[in-house]
Amino acid sequence: MGRRIVALAQDDRGARVVGALEAAGNPTLGTDAGELAGVGKLGVPITDDLAALAGPETVIVDFSTADASLVNLRVAADAGAPIVVGSTGFAKEQRAEAEQLSRSMPTLIAPNMSLGVNVLISLVEDAVKRLGAGFDCEIVEVHHNKKKDAPSGTALALGEAAARAGGRDPDQALVLAREGLTGERTAEEIGVVALRGGDAAGEHTVMMLGTGERIELVHRAATRDCFASGAIRAATWLAGREPGLYSMRDVIGL
Repeated sequence: MGRRIVALAQDDRGARVVGALEAAGNPTLGTDAGELAGVGKLGVPITDDLAALAGPETVIVDFSTADASLVNLRVAADAGAPIVVGSTGFAKEQRAEAEQLSRSMPTLIAPNMSLGVNVLISLVEDAVKRLGAGFDCEIVEVHHNKKKDAPSGTALALGEAAARAGGRDPDQALVLAREGLTGERTAEEIGVVALRGGDAAGEHTVMMLGTGERIELVHRAATRDCFASGAIRAATWLAGREPGLYSMRDVIGL
């Protein structure tokens, strides 16, 4: 993701790469970020010191892990630096701390930076409201075999959106896969199933199943570029905003 963001930023008139970060001990430390991304020398060496890069005039874009993102959010808060976070797998306590930290700087957290996925979430909400209780909602997601969390943050976001649109508590409604003698499906539940394999960049299917008919809303990511370009758009939008927590819905205007 870092390489694609660096590469695509070269074609974006509103963005300029001024720093690149990797974990301590990573073999790419000291390498020019542009050369690593395949776009030529940028004069931006990869470092492990975010504090040296962070400032109110620089937007941080973080695609790492929940644990690393929380550390980076703390650094951003200390520096008053806007930050875009695309990591997934946050525990409830981590999410709560992230929201608390967002009071100190403009913060955008999204499980998926794709513009298409965020429009999909809006479509799902609309479908649930319009179709009503006569339709069951089920979600299937597919990702590459290297993904560490399941279900995906996007699948959970879709399920949470569907639950809230139907007036349900997501913590009670979401059922993560099924096994054994589960009994009949209740009208309140929303099933979420995760599949892993190959190099799939990300595919999410939301099914609305009624009597004698079914609607499927699908988003397929062919490459990670849709996430990278969405992150760049989010970063340029976030620059200069007031401290607080934002989402891709704010960026798109949903």
